[in-house]
Amino acid sequence: MSLLCKRCGNTDERYFYQDGEVWYCRRCVQFGRLNVGEEVPVKVYQTKRHHCRLHLKYPLSDAQAKASGEVAGWVKQGKPVLLYAACGSGKTEIVMESIQQALNAGLKVGFAISRRQVVLEICARMKQAFPRLHVIAVCEGSTRVTDGDLIICTMHQLYRYHQAFDVLIMDEVDAFPYKHNALLEQIAHHAMKGSVVYLTATPDEEMLKRVEKGEWAMVQLFQRPHGHPLVIPKQRKAPLILQYVFLLAFIERCIHRGKQLLLFVPTRRFGHKLYRWLKLRYRCRLITSVTSEKESMIEALRTQKLQFLITTTVLERGVTFDDIQTAVICADHPVFDEASLIQIIGRVGRNIHHPSGEGLFLFTHRTLAITRCLHALEMMNAQA
Repeated sequence: MSLLCKRCGNTDERYFYQDGEVWYCRRCVQFGRLNVGEEVPVKVYQTKRHHCRLHLKYPLSDAQAKASGEVAGWVKQGKPVLLYAACGSGKTEIVMESIQQALNAGLKVGFAISRRQVVLEICARMKQAFPRLHVIAVCEGSTRVTDGDLIICTMHQLYRYHQAFDVLIMDEVDAFPYKHNALLEQIAHHAMKGSVVYLTATPDEEMLKRVEKGEWAMVQLFQRPHGHPLVIPKQRKAPLILQYVFLLAFIERCIHRGKQLLLFVPTRRFGHKLYRWLKLRYRCRLITSVTSEKESMIEALRTQKLQFLITTTVLERGVTFDDIQTAVICADHPVFDEASLIQIIGRVGRNIHHPSGEGLFLFTHRTLAITRCLHALEMMNAQA
């Protein structure tokens, strides 16, 4: 028996179920039942030729403008393009020219990101950049309206847009839950019918191989708009008990200088233990993947109501603060791979008014991920 799901490409008989005389795929049933032999329903979304103009708070730097033009050129040709750019280099702003170009040509544009919090932040930035457009966010808690001039959504929500997007921008393709998720990759593949742009500060070997083979074009940008180098974290190799000592000293130094902090922990359990201890002395909160008040806690940090946030990797990317320092305790834990560490230190020094800062990695032994992170940062600074 040969079974094929036309939505997710599944051919494994273990993931099919027979309902009477009909078989359906259970691998992607979370997106609605699809029987074997059926085509994925295609919903028609509105398209129109816009006359939008891009409004940015700050003009693009020369390096950004060059990268923006290169990406727009590849998009116009219809070739997949990888934008490999350092954290804080303005990837979102760089693709705005491509978005404007596509919308003014009457094409449908989508922007997909892994995490809900980042969808909301990107949506707010797009509304500022394109004030005359109907920009919508489609993510958990925001699915009542699913069509607009520009759609910002999570990767999971792409199932709604089968063959919908003439231009699809994919951010954080190297991050959970999209990375190594064959189901989401298929859903995303079926959502695009034209150009695609992949954004990342940490491309994996598979992406770079596609560039080498000529399947994808690549545009690189390792310089931040303010021209300052990427922050290289300080490292302290010590037993866990001494890591606590170094961490306390770092927290005290940050607070004395009027700086706020993101403190990264490897697990929720570790975070709860540390929070019970630190909350006795400091104004801090703990954010994990199961925290229901993430937005309010992030806002509390931004408005100086908190001195720092303790967080798992849920805040390693996507969320931007004007002036933040970062520390990682147990940086040798397997959850902190090279990409994760690059993203964490990439939170520091992003703002044009606060182009520098401090980062700290605490560990009992130096892992390959730590070494590769430091080499990558040094390479980007050398090539900026």
